[in-house]
Amino acid sequence: MVKQTALKSDRFYKEAKKEGYRSRSAFKLLQIVNKFELIKEGDVVVDLGAAPGGWSQVAKVLVGEKGVVISVDLQRIEKIEDVVIIKSDITKEEETVTAIKDLMKGRDAVNVVISDASPKLSGNRDYDHFRSSELSTSALNIASALLMKNGNFVAKIFQGAYYDKFYRAVKEKFRYARAYSPEASRKRSAEVYVIGKKFFW
Repeated sequence: MVKQTALKSDRFYKEAKKEGYRSRSAFKLLQIVNKFELIKEGDVVVDLGAAPGGWSQVAKVLVGEKGVVISVDLQRIEKIEDVVIIKSDITKEEETVTAIKDLMKGRDAVNVVISDASPKLSGNRDYDHFRSSELSTSALNIASALLMKNGNFVAKIFQGAYYDKFYRAVKEKFRYARAYSPEASRKRSAEVYVIGKKFFW
């Protein structure tokens, strides 16, 4: 949990407020995309665990008018202009995949799946890491069911005992896999983002 006093001195928090982003994590996605070129104009992007919507805001700007962004979360997401919002639990993978396919507007596949999903923190580092790995694995399984050939993927996971297994699973399905900690991640955070490019599964 980050204290309000810390947020007020956080440059990414202040910049997010200035730019109209719903969360400071918007800058994490911008930094990831700038480095790895995951999203391009016209793409269909699925944002898993999207609330409050900062990543979806960034994705919609990147895909432009011809692209589609589908945001998925069990929590309510306030309307984002030109973004499709689905209320679904991403750990219920088949249900989520079906809901997304029903809203793909006749397109055959998804270009990019992104996920900044995080569990509600308990304070128990091992348990929180386990819950994070569950969400990351669900995101990867959903991506595997939706992505077109050569599609891209990024998901957050907390570092810990389950990290290596998740990284290997991404590496098995994508021709390019990397772990990355964007500048906007807090220095004390255990989070890391695993990027997969050129899906071939």
